[in-house]
Amino acid sequence: MVSSSSRRSFLAASAGLMAAGLSGQVSAAFTAAAVAPKFRISLAEWSLHKMLKGGKLDNLDFAATAKNEFGIEGIEYVNQFFKDKANDKAYLAELNKRAADNGVTQLLIMIDGEGQLGAASLTERAKAVENHYKWVEAAKELGCHSIRVNAGSSGSYDDQIHRAADGLRALSEFGGKHGINVIVENHGGLSSNGAWLSSVIKKVDHPRCGTLPDFGNFAINRKNNEWYDRYQGTKELMPFAKAVSAKTHDFDDAKPYCTIDTGSGKETDYVQMLKIVADAGYEGWIGIEYEGGKLDEFAGIKASKALLERAIAKLA
Repeated sequence: MVSSSSRRSFLAASAGLMAAGLSGQVSAAFTAAAVAPKFRISLAEWSLHKMLKGGKLDNLDFAATAKNEFGIEGIEYVNQFFKDKANDKAYLAELNKRAADNGVTQLLIMIDGEGQLGAASLTERAKAVENHYKWVEAAKELGCHSIRVNAGSSGSYDDQIHRAADGLRALSEFGGKHGINVIVENHGGLSSNGAWLSSVIKKVDHPRCGTLPDFGNFAINRKNNEWYDRYQGTKELMPFAKAVSAKTHDFDDAKPYCTIDTGSGKETDYVQMLKIVADAGYEGWIGIEYEGGKLDEFAGIKASKALLERAIAKLA
């Protein structure tokens, strides 16, 4: 995050350079470099889910694929592709070795299928929290900073705030003991309502609990075509963001800064989105999560990376 003291230091440094008589050209270059967004592009494993599920790619080869096929040096795992390996030290050690061999940073694990952290039943909620423990420990073993979780719940709007916050707080306390963040993605239902999810995170009130805003996941109910405004939602979630997900679908050459949702036709303007991210003071990894239907996964990831690079350059 960019603090007010950092901004003041930058302004003071700029003034000093001009006072020292440096040329306007050098000063302008220094300013541009200082204010350009400091983003790095990572790859979410879900972008390759068809190949992984089809047996054409193995989870152990994810790091090498990210680096050698796409020139990407940060990866985000999905637990379902090694769901029986969370406690397998030898397997995790092999993942570490392959990531290190390829110069790749392991950033987080996306967790699904371990129960509702906001379940109405206290017993089920506690069980879901415990089910996530092994993934916190696996994330620590891999040197990740976070696990991504879901805030699934039931009941009224306010009931779901209370229930989700309760489960997330318990898991965040466990994560804190291991130096691992618990970050929530807008992932359908009320979690795709930016106001609701930000209220949950505020209620949790734990430094290890944050968000993973996903640009394209603001469908509260796709069947009913119920959507939350993606730009408003991203603004509401960014103050708590510890990672960012750049969801992409299909592409239109006439709109070089946009991705188009395959099913709904809704567009996401990446320049607008990345400006929101930069204005929030976020610096770090932005993960490609390709889910398009027109390009194969390799081509879709490459197109997504090119889109991100164009949008980042536009902001500089």
